[in-house]
Amino acid sequence: MASKRILKELKDLQKDPPTSCSAGPVGEDIFLVNIHFPPDYPFKPPKVSFRTKVFHPNINSNGSICLDILKEQWSPALTISKVLLSICSLLTDPNPDDPLVPEIAHMYKTDRAKYESTARSWTQKYAMG
Repeated sequence: MASKRILKELKDLQKDPPTSCSAGPVGEDIFLVNIHFPPDYPFKPPKVSFRTKVFHPNINSNGSICLDILKEQWSPALTISKVLLSICSLLTDPNPDDPLVPEIAHMYKTDRAKYESTARSWTQKYAMG
């Protein structure tokens, strides 16, 4: 069942990819992610991590992502397309109240200009674009 569902979702994603997933200070650059589907997908969430280094309060240096739908809020009704849109939304709107990197969350809350400047700098250095 998992492989049929995954193939269908990937075909749907190719046919109708999320449009203009712009992510605030990171702009039009390309960020690489790994997606691992567990054998019992869609009953368990996919494991998604960034391969590209990202300066973000909800993404740590290993690329792990703190996002509720990848954990306790997962539902089999969700698709990989919705997961990718949620990740794009998280890039645009960090959640500093549930950080993986508290230092970056603190900067986001107390010095937004420095946060955005650092995020842009990391994007120029590590993202493709």
